[in-house]
Amino acid sequence: MSGQTLIEKIIRAHVVEGDCVPGKEVKIRIDQTLCQDATGTMAFLELEAMGVDRVKTELSVQYIDHNTSQFGPENPNDHLYLQSVCAAKGVLYSRPGNGICHQVHLERYGVPGKTLLGSDSHTPTGGGIGMVAMGAGGLDVALAMAGKPFKLSFPRVIGIRLSGALPAWVAAKDVILQVLAILGSKGNVGTAVEYFGPGVKSLSVPERATITNMGAELGVTTSVFPSDENTRAFLVAEGRGDAWQSLTADADAVYDRVIELDLSQLVPMAACPSNPGNVRPVSEIAGLPVSQVLIGSCTNSSLKDLRMAAAVLKGRQVSPAVSLGIAPGSRQVMQMMSLDGSLGDLIGAGCRILESACGPCIGQGFSPASGTISVRTFNRNFLNRTGTKNDQCYLVSPETAVATALTGKLTDPRSLGIAYPSWAMPGQFLVDDSMVLQPAPAGDAVEIVRKETIGEPPCCSPLPDCVEGEVLLRVGDKITTDHIMPAGTYLKYRSNIPRYAQYVFECFNEEGKASFAERAGKVRDAGRIGVVVAGESFGQGSSREHAAICPMHLGVRVVLAISVERILAANLVNFGILPLLFKDASLLETISAGDSFCIENLHAQLKPGADVQARLRRGDGSEQQLSLTHALSAEDIALVLAGGRLAAN
Repeated sequence: MSGQTLIEKIIRAHVVEGDCVPGKEVKIRIDQTLCQDATGTMAFLELEAMGVDRVKTELSVQYIDHNTSQFGPENPNDHLYLQSVCAAKGVLYSRPGNGICHQVHLERYGVPGKTLLGSDSHTPTGGGIGMVAMGAGGLDVALAMAGKPFKLSFPRVIGIRLSGALPAWVAAKDVILQVLAILGSKGNVGTAVEYFGPGVKSLSVPERATITNMGAELGVTTSVFPSDENTRAFLVAEGRGDAWQSLTADADAVYDRVIELDLSQLVPMAACPSNPGNVRPVSEIAGLPVSQVLIGSCTNSSLKDLRMAAAVLKGRQVSPAVSLGIAPGSRQVMQMMSLDGSLGDLIGAGCRILESACGPCIGQGFSPASGTISVRTFNRNFLNRTGTKNDQCYLVSPETAVATALTGKLTDPRSLGIAYPSWAMPGQFLVDDSMVLQPAPAGDAVEIVRKETIGEPPCCSPLPDCVEGEVLLRVGDKITTDHIMPAGTYLKYRSNIPRYAQYVFECFNEEGKASFAERAGKVRDAGRIGVVVAGESFGQGSSREHAAICPMHLGVRVVLAISVERILAANLVNFGILPLLFKDASLLETISAGDSFCIENLHAQLKPGADVQARLRRGDGSEQQLSLTHALSAEDIALVLAGGRLAAN
């Protein structure tokens, strides 16, 4: 038997059911979970609906980091509910201001060799310290908190062999952007990425976490680094040295594919509008006028990133053409910078200091002016995600961002003529967990606060044997969960499904015509099923299960696509929506909104590995047979036919 990859080792140690063969379904034990407040309210409503008295995981944490701007009562109402339900169910509660979930979890709770499931797609940040950390929909996380195993396709592992070390002004962000340039942002479902080789030792844990965090944009299940002496140094500095263990792949590990990456040959890179996979060297596009720069997010808000920015800006001034915002990733980072003077250096340079929260990364404030360029150290630049329509957002490293802030133009930081600031891991971080609330002891009575803006868990009816429906919308490739369910100012409606559902596919609404929600509601009220048709990589981006729940609420029960991304595919099944795949991709162009769709004898047809025959009737009366396939297991099929996991529970 050949040697094992690190990812294989960790998954094998947690398997409770299934064969560890790439492409085969396995169920694994989940050690830790995390939720954030934009997804957590629904996750805990679902946990309550299951009748779970106390979580069964080793550790579960609820973070308040997304909806912290609190315009109106909706978000504070969610936070009151989350604080009380966490106290009742045995979950740690990280208060607003304590920091972004992925940054704080890495600092205070991540453990090499453990499994982590989070209701946020950037949960793989934990791979920076050797965890198999994965994003999932809230219902899957609720099931994990209830002690149920998590189902996934055993991944094919792509090995990325690192050699050399990063040159001055080239950063970890440039590593993952280079990987995105190689692998792209679609077509990687069912794979995972593992970093190995002599170059690994040149990267600190914050740098590794940047790389694994943005691995979510590849569409892979997870990304993992080995746990080595650098990992130990990080955990010791966090006062958690006893959590460390050495973890690495076997010397003769076999990878599905190996990519050689010489760190010393990398250059500053940028993801251009409007997809993280649209990558070019900064030198090729330098000189573009920039009006806004943001340094932060769960990708690039570590102490290393922000001390570098402060060192470069000390004694200098931000260009008058630029508004520069700085968002520390955690309270720990903010406190340490306030004590060492680097926060003052940033303020003195003209920076705007933002809250330790997700903020602008999810469209919560700091939107750019119309027709201007925004440069950000974030992980996603999907169109309109900044909150400004037809935005022009470039994703870069903090090094490129700070250089751009100084010059007012997109700038290769190597051209600044400034010595690159040195960095060394602190021997001890400032540890203060006072903003993490402990749950009540088991058995204590806790009143769960549920205000009027919080709805009920979604429910769905079984799928009929004869599916009669209408195509509501046809879209193309790389449709993201932002396209399906916009974030930004609408996030505060996440716990009110009927209200939030009014914005489904809002970006495709045409002025003067009925909205998607209105058309879907009419089809639903007429007793027919709504159908959405899409191209490749449907459901890129966020883990938000609302991209399944809200369409389901409007009567959407079938998705036809060339391919569906992993997390959305699971969410569709969880909420009773049938994902079917075109056997012939060219058929996509023959389908239009308003076409009638029919599947007869669905219950007999829908079997593992079997094709499904459907019929399409166009507006001109012509008909076409569709031969469709799927990747559903027997368990998935039972759930979809029952109307989803809550209906079957």
